[in-house]
Amino acid sequence: MTDLAIRTEGLVRRFGDFTAVDEVDLAIGRGEIYGFLGPNGAGKSTTVRMLCTLMAPTSGTATVAGFDVGSRPGDVRLRIGVALQEAALDPKQTGRELLRLQGLLYGLPKGAMAKRVDELGELIDLTDALDRPISTYSGGMKRRLDLVAALVHNPEILFLDEPTTGLDPVSRVSVWKEVRRLNDELGMTIFLTTQYLEEADELCGRVGIIDRGRLVAEGTPDDLKRSVGADIIIARVDGDAEALCPTIQALPAVQSVEAHGNELVIATDNGSAAISPIAVALNSCEVAVRDLTLRTPTLDDVFLELTGSHIEREDTNEETDR
Repeated sequence: MTDLAIRTEGLVRRFGDFTAVDEVDLAIGRGEIYGFLGPNGAGKSTTVRMLCTLMAPTSGTATVAGFDVGSRPGDVRLRIGVALQEAALDPKQTGRELLRLQGLLYGLPKGAMAKRVDELGELIDLTDALDRPISTYSGGMKRRLDLVAALVHNPEILFLDEPTTGLDPVSRVSVWKEVRRLNDELGMTIFLTTQYLEEADELCGRVGIIDRGRLVAEGTPDDLKRSVGADIIIARVDGDAEALCPTIQALPAVQSVEAHGNELVIATDNGSAAISPIAVALNSCEVAVRDLTLRTPTLDDVFLELTGSHIEREDTNEETDR
């Protein structure tokens, strides 16, 4: 069995003259949480639909759980769970009815369904709400129900397409908790699309950044952030900071120091490790330090460096976030 849960080579999807996904190569190992990060319209959802066999590639190849999405779609579907951006929930059904139907569609034995549904309700803290109509659920409850509906058959690979879009902060953290637990306890491979920088940073072991259909960077969040520059520490002191530059420059972790009036701008490879020695050095100079601020690069800095724009931009050229 291959160690890769998902592999694509030269994956392309065109809509007429418009190329939504452009020569994307992915190699995602089993047990990874992989983040697909990009703004609206970047091609994230189109990629997910191809990997889930909901849309045929224009060209290129894709295998999921060891099966080609074009020639073996049935085998792929049996091994994946999918929660797309818009939860397809019948408001007249109860949560329990929805989960039972999902289980029956996947061929789970009727005798085992009651226990499985109760397990899933406990997993996302919805046990008390399972017998209520879905129309009475909050947005966060609906999102969590849609998540466990994708888990009824214990899939090998879970696709989550912007799972926390539109959720309040409390519900978002709840979804994050469940994603981590699925990965930690079950070893489930999770392919997560998001436009939230914090979400990718919090959850994903590796991140692929997609822009205008092309994969422009890939790596761990920390590696990607380190690739765009050093951490910056800003020290604001009483008086002119120029005389302090030689003392700070002599510290091993410091790359460079610039003085601007009463401020020192200090570049370092590891801001968290350097900030304490810098504070000690400033104290030895008998100077009053008004504040000491650490700024580390963010994934938005990475995106800006690679594409020239911020990830939060609105892009309406592509309907339903192709």
